[in-house]
Amino acid sequence: MTSPTVQQVTQALDGVQDPEIHRPITELGMVKNVAVAADGAVLVEVYLTVAGCPMRDTITREVTAAVRKLPGVASVRVELDVMSEEQRKALQTSLRGGRPEPVIPFAQPSSLTRVYAVASGKGGVGKSSVTVNLAAALAAAGQKVGVADADIYGHSVPRMLGVTGRPTPVENMIMPPSAHGVKVISIGMFTKGNTPVVWRGPMLHRALQQFLADVYWGDLDVLLLDLPPGTGDVAISVAQMLPTAELLVVTTPQLAAAEVAERAGAIAQQTRQRIAGVIENMSYLVCPHCGEQTEVFGSGGGATVAEALSRLTGAPVPLMGQVPIDVRLREGGDAGMPLVLSDPDTPAALALRKIADEIGARGRGLAGRSLGLTPVAPRQRPAG
Repeated sequence: MTSPTVQQVTQALDGVQDPEIHRPITELGMVKNVAVAADGAVLVEVYLTVAGCPMRDTITREVTAAVRKLPGVASVRVELDVMSEEQRKALQTSLRGGRPEPVIPFAQPSSLTRVYAVASGKGGVGKSSVTVNLAAALAAAGQKVGVADADIYGHSVPRMLGVTGRPTPVENMIMPPSAHGVKVISIGMFTKGNTPVVWRGPMLHRALQQFLADVYWGDLDVLLLDLPPGTGDVAISVAQMLPTAELLVVTTPQLAAAEVAERAGAIAQQTRQRIAGVIENMSYLVCPHCGEQTEVFGSGGGATVAEALSRLTGAPVPLMGQVPIDVRLREGGDAGMPLVLSDPDTPAALALRKIADEIGARGRGLAGRSLGLTPVAPRQRPAG
């Protein structure tokens, strides 16, 4: 029996769909190369959108099954590669049907909204708790505040802020629900129950883009983005979509956590973003009986991160505050009542309010923003 042709193998691959986008991999430009040997051995090289794709085994299995059905196939080998940034952009354009990118109001030169991306090197440092308490404190102080829950895989902001409403579609816009005076959007508002989100790069990018461009935020003073831990796709997408966003790096006093947090902040050097400051969470535990402070997770992590990032960026990165451990902070998150509102005079709430006051005091302005102005040479006076 003769071996199949490359064209026949390619036609067979038309029946293999991307598990998430649900379109043929041939149509999405994911087939890098097809080679057929005289003995019927077939090699299919496939592009993944991102390294470490969770669907790599599914794609390999379905490609193998589709090609094996062809007469004359003796064996199938699937090799995986990763798309370049240009290829991913082309895929995103294709998924939009060739339409231009939606306009993100916060990325426009005329925007006066201060955007802060709350980042951490690792999970479990209380990044989301810090985000929702800063948002609530800012709103309580009279600021117009929005929170985009950009932690697509580990979304928790709606529960922690006590948001029970659902987004409302109006024409081509999405109206976000609010709680405690804070507008909120999260992927958890669009999934059924506690269904996990298993997406790759382009889908994450598109979700974030919708949060920023398709949601009607109104005229905000401050927008906070709760980023997933680490330096993955979402952090890179935020840097691309919101180049003027400033980073707030959250860490704990533990030196191991601090080292990881440094890497999360160091991405700013590559993306040319400004680091607004470092927040040290879980700094110490105050004894409710004697008031003695116990450094459960060690000490110095926040200062270490701030100093390291200052050296790395060449600009001063302050340690904006040290938030002590407080059981009520966790309880407030579970109950949807931020500590800064329920117990505003506790040590942890005071530390968070002080950071919020510093952020809010910066106010709205065009400092550091491109005004799109071109200098004009002065007119020459006529001689004489």
